[in-house]
Amino acid sequence: MSEKKIDRRALKTQKALKEALAELLSEKKIQQITVQEVADKADVHRVTFYKHYCDIYELYDQLKNEVLSDLGVLLIKFHENPSKDFGLELIDYIAAHPKYFKMIFSPHNTGELRVNFLTMVEGLFRLIQTEKNEVSFKDDKLDYLSAFWSCGCVAVIEKWVQKDFAQSKEFIIKTLSELDAHMEKYLAVQ
Repeated sequence: MSEKKIDRRALKTQKALKEALAELLSEKKIQQITVQEVADKADVHRVTFYKHYCDIYELYDQLKNEVLSDLGVLLIKFHENPSKDFGLELIDYIAAHPKYFKMIFSPHNTGELRVNFLTMVEGLFRLIQTEKNEVSFKDDKLDYLSAFWSCGCVAVIEKWVQKDFAQSKEFIIKTLSELDAHMEKYLAVQ
C-alpha cells in the first residue's frame, strides 16, 4: 500500500482557515461567526472551506486540539529537560502564533482554552515541585501554591498578549523568571 502524500496546498489552506477563525474569535463569539466570514478572511471560497471542514465547530476543535497539543509538547519537553531556554521556547511559540493567543485570551471566547492552558501550566509546576521537594503530588499546600504560581504566570502572558505584545520577549521572560525565583525561594524555606 502506498502512503498518502501530504498536499501542501491543503495544509496551507487549513492553516489560513485556522488563523482566520482565531482572528475572528478574538473579535466575537463563535456563535456569531459564519463560514463565509472565515472563508473571506482566509481568502478562500466557501466551497473550499467545506472541502476541509463540515462547520465552524469542527474547525475550532481542530484548532484547539492543535494549540493544546503544541503547548503540551513544549511543557513535556521542559519537564524532561529543564533548562533556562524553556521560557524562551514558550514565549517564542506565543510570539509566533499571536492570533491563537489573542483568541485564547479574548473576552469573546468561552475561556475553555485559557483554562486548559492554565491547567497544563499548573500541572507542570506541581510535578516539578513534587520531584524537587519530595512532597506528595496531593499535598494541600502544594495545591494552593501551584494555583497561585500558575495563575501568576498565565496572567503575565495574558497581559502581554492583550497589550498586543508591546513589551519585548526578553522583558516577559525576565519577569516570569523573577516570579519563579521568588516562588523557589519561598518553597525552599518551607
